[in-house]
Amino acid sequence: MANPFQEQLLKAGLVSKQKVRDTKTQKRRDRKAKVDDGSEALKKEIAAKKQAQIEKDKQLNEQRFAAASEKGLVRGLVTEFKRFAISAPRDAEIKFNYTFENKIFSLYVNEKIQGELLNGHLGIIRHEEVSYLVPHKLAERVNLLVPEWVGYLWSQEDSTEVVEEDDPYADYVIPDDLMW
Repeated sequence: MANPFQEQLLKAGLVSKQKVRDTKTQKRRDRKAKVDDGSEALKKEIAAKKQAQIEKDKQLNEQRFAAASEKGLVRGLVTEFKRFAISAPRDAEIKFNYTFENKIFSLYVNEKIQGELLNGHLGIIRHEEVSYLVPHKLAERVNLLVPEWVGYLWSQEDSTEVVEEDDPYADYVIPDDLMW
């Protein structure tokens, strides 16, 4: 027994083992039992909790439905960009760098593909550790649904120049095909 007082009572013969067991059982039942005093506040609290749970379940079901329908679209996109992906030539020597999730990735391309990437005819999608060269319109659609997958997408906004009045290098032209 864990209670030394109960052990002393047992040794003295004042209580029996059955009485000690009954007392432990009653204490355990009392701790588990939640006595409802019938107060109106408790009933309102319980009703509010039930209503909140119903609302939470409803929102969760709506999110699951939206996710399922979006997964269908995303699944279709994955098969589409895998089908329309342009394979990079094996003998390509030009290294094309792009950033994806704050990391720099490289893709070896030839001059034709590099020109198409820089002119905005192609984009790069990265999905499951694989980079895909895809047409620009498909890359834009992927960017709308899952922007986390887009590695490189040329857009008109990227080419806008901000010139400061006190810029000492304003007279120097930056080439369009500058590779870093």
